[in-house]
Amino acid sequence: MDHDTITNKKAVVIGGTHGMGLAVAEALADGGAEVLVTGRDQRNVDAVRAKLFSRAHVVQSDISDMADIVTLGAEVGQKLGQIDFLHINAGVANLQPVERVTEDSYDYAFNINAKGAFFTAQRLLPLIRDGGAIIFTSSVADESGTAGMSVYSGSKAALRAFAKVLAAELLPRRIRVNVVSPGFIDTPTMGVAGASAEERAAFMRIGDAVTPMKRHGTVEEVARAVLFLALDATFTTGARLTVDGGLGQDLSPVPA
Repeated sequence: MDHDTITNKKAVVIGGTHGMGLAVAEALADGGAEVLVTGRDQRNVDAVRAKLFSRAHVVQSDISDMADIVTLGAEVGQKLGQIDFLHINAGVANLQPVERVTEDSYDYAFNINAKGAFFTAQRLLPLIRDGGAIIFTSSVADESGTAGMSVYSGSKAALRAFAKVLAAELLPRRIRVNVVSPGFIDTPTMGVAGASAEERAAFMRIGDAVTPMKRHGTVEEVARAVLFLALDATFTTGARLTVDGGLGQDLSPVPA
């Protein structure tokens, strides 16, 4: 990423205290942008505040809490004023077969992945400069049909739909709205809330086996895709960019 395109930009990264969001926040801060990063877990917030020190504003905020979203809007306005780029990365995956899904587990996923993302975008929209960008982190699961992912896939498909409609509605303001859909990415949680170390290791082995490129992606690879959509893809809106090693592309190896 050309640092000249980042310098002096102002950006907000929702869910930026670990994994893919943190990689985006670090790339922005390294490039000279002024960044505000949010996280729900106070321990992660404290750790990232120490890591980024004066290079970013790091605040505790829960995307599933409507009062926090309102407070965040005021805080962004106070600390940054108008912003160039909003990255909504917060998300949760709690994989369950359909017969085990409860109302609570359903609401938990949709409140974070869909409702929280929607109302965060709505609340911060007046602060985004005309000609700016919004990037949502979705998942290859937003179009796939994988066992155990009914609620997760549904919430991410909703996010994809929101992005396309927002892209249409924001055309008069020249604000581009796009989605990055990662596949198996090497993050601290492997994208599955509450998984044990053994479960994460098993999930990684599965990911390596089913991904055509036979490896996991890195958070830096996702960050580069996010920043491409945010800063360089100036004639792209309403699009879905996969970062999945070919997982969602129905690729077959060359026969031996």
